[in-house]
Amino acid sequence: MEKRILYWTILCMVLTGVGAIEVTMPQSQYEFARGDNITLPCSFKSAININTAETVVITWTALALEANVKDATILAYYYPIKKTGITPAYKGRASLDVDVLNGKANLKLSSISLADNKDFECHVQIPDDNDGTQAASARLVVLVAPSTPVCKIQGTAQYGQDITLSCLSAEGSPPPTYNWERRNVQNQPVPQDPKTTDKDGILSLYNISKDTSGYYICTSRNKIRFATCNLTLAVMPPSMNIASTPALIGAVVGGLILLILIIIICCCCCRKKNKDEEYEMGVHEGKEYHDKEPDRNGEGRRVEVQGKDSYEDSSVKRTERNEERSDPDRRDYDDRRSDYDDRRSDYDDRRSDYDDRRSDYDDRRRDYDDRRRDYDDRRRDYDDRRERYDDDRRYQDRRRDDNRYDDRDRDRPPVPNSKPTRRDYHD
Repeated sequence: MEKRILYWTILCMVLTGVGAIEVTMPQSQYEFARGDNITLPCSFKSAININTAETVVITWTALALEANVKDATILAYYYPIKKTGITPAYKGRASLDVDVLNGKANLKLSSISLADNKDFECHVQIPDDNDGTQAASARLVVLVAPSTPVCKIQGTAQYGQDITLSCLSAEGSPPPTYNWERRNVQNQPVPQDPKTTDKDGILSLYNISKDTSGYYICTSRNKIRFATCNLTLAVMPPSMNIASTPALIGAVVGGLILLILIIIICCCCCRKKNKDEEYEMGVHEGKEYHDKEPDRNGEGRRVEVQGKDSYEDSSVKRTERNEERSDPDRRDYDDRRSDYDDRRSDYDDRRSDYDDRRSDYDDRRRDYDDRRRDYDDRRRDYDDRRERYDDDRRYQDRRRDDNRYDDRDRDRPPVPNSKPTRRDYHD
């Protein structure tokens, strides 16, 4: 009884496999570099005769890796009309290498990019052959070397703080793995603290101290190549916080500005005082100084001093007091005036010397111009004599030539009388 059941089971399985289609792809994953032109192979077999099939539809689809994203149809091929429809997103990049009778339906993609990191499905539909495996898929991995990662410090590098060192490459396929390494001043590897954690490019440092300072290197690596970045960590006490540096600099700059303002105000005050002194000296500049001034209208004033009557001129006393008060200022003014006169005299001397040199230069220039004109005159006279000499020479040459021809005619012997006359043969 059990043998009979096993026999019928095997028979049903055989009958079920008859007329079933089978679509296959040789590999489950293909790896190519970015920018390559690739071919994803797909083959199918059917138990029925393809020539007798009414239609065969071959479809290539890019399967979405995320649940909320729809699958994207790349192209569809229809047999026996042999027409291919390509979606706009893959127009110019996708084509089909198809041979329906031999069961070939290869997809060709050109200039692949990171956006092509997807699962691709090959689907073959024959109306009279619905059983079996109608589709096969494979993963396409676009290989891209990791870009140079960016290293950053997150947190405050002070004693007792917790900070993290991050490392991230903008691109890379397959996704790169990250590894942090610490080195000392001699560029020798230093083991990490046991509390330190390194995961996905994030190095977490806890309760940092002076010993945590050092040179940190992050390596981003995948199967193509690797790239590195580095940073220097300097852990400081709270009193040496870098964040307080701007405030300290601001205080120093403010103090310097205040000091400059004080200096400017002092200079302005001193300058104003000097101007007032010059003005006071200028008031007395045009006056004559006398020991005593004459009485105004010939009158004096009677003054009582310790019980005695004396007549003194009040204007004389004022003049004496002004002279006593203005003598130092007057001497200072006279000194400055004398210094100014000396500088003025020196300037006049230099100016006179410059004028003398300028006059001497003008004289030399005029002398040069005279010599130049004299040279030009002599040159013209020489050219005139040269022309006359050439004319005389040519004339003498012509005269000699004429005399030579005359001498030749005189030396010619006379014609004999018996010489026959010359005939003209042209007559």
